[in-house]
Amino acid sequence: QVQLVESGGGLVQAGGSLRLSCAASGTIFSITTMGWYRQAPGKQRELVAAITSVGITNYADSVKGRFTISRENAKNTVYLQMNSLKPEDTAVYYCNAYVRTSYTRPTPYWGQGTQVTVSS
Repeated sequence: QVQLVESGGGLVQAGGSLRLSCAASGTIFSITTMGWYRQAPGKQRELVAAITSVGITNYADSVKGRFTISRENAKNTVYLQMNSLKPEDTAVYYCNAYVRTSYTRPTPYWGQGTQVTVSS
C-alpha cells in the first residue's frame, strides 16, 4: 500500500506565496512522474505541474512563471512553490504519483488534497 501525504496549504493574500509538499510512503519500488492537480468548486480537476524522475517538468499555461515544481527522489517527495498567487488559484490541490510497488507498470496514487485559498 502507498500513501501520499500533502501539507502546506492555507489562506494567503493575492500576491503572496505558499509551498506545498507531498511525501509518498509505503511499499515503493520506484516513482516515475509526480505532479500536482487542482480542483476549484464547480470545475474539473486540472493538471497544475508535473515532474519526471529525471527532472523534466510540465506546467499549465496559467501558472507558468509563477509556480515551480521540484522533487527529492531520495525522500519520495514533491514540492510546489507557488508565487504571485491570484484569487483564481483558489482550489483544493492534490498530489499525484505514479508508483511501482514491484516489477510492474506504474500505478497512479492520489493524496487527500490540501486547500489553498487566495484572498483578493
